[in-house]
Amino acid sequence: MSDTPANAAPQRPQPQLRGAFAHFQRVTTRWSDNDVYGHVNNVVYYSWFDAAVNRYLIAQGALDIHASETIGLVIETHCNYFAPVAFPQDVDVGIRVAQVGRSSVRYEVGIFVAGEEASAACGHFVHVYVDRGERRPVALPAALRRAVTAIQRQG
Repeated sequence: MSDTPANAAPQRPQPQLRGAFAHFQRVTTRWSDNDVYGHVNNVVYYSWFDAAVNRYLIAQGALDIHASETIGLVIETHCNYFAPVAFPQDVDVGIRVAQVGRSSVRYEVGIFVAGEEASAACGHFVHVYVDRGERRPVALPAALRRAVTAIQRQG
């Protein structure tokens, strides 16, 4: 039984520190990333999530975007924003794996302005890995399982 009262408000998401992430990719913001409000538009964050994870998998030999028989399809995504990011800033995208299933992986991502210790945004997405042609879930190939377990969050 929980000590939290039933009517208590849920805890607000908080920024995370760099040390919570296992791997980083540097991204340079572009002029076109800013929206009319003068900061990077929310849709750009999701492209950073996808690019950082896929670049990691490619570098690990776990994904060939043109020829792999197994590909990841996003089935869930979420992001919390804590501080604005704007052009011209460099951004470090931190990634880690929270959960590995038979055919799915939950990736967690932190967006950090270069030089900052606390995240400007944090999110996650879930890939279900499928056969490229049939689009049916398949077990994670060995190389992919090795790559994602190497950056899996402990605890």
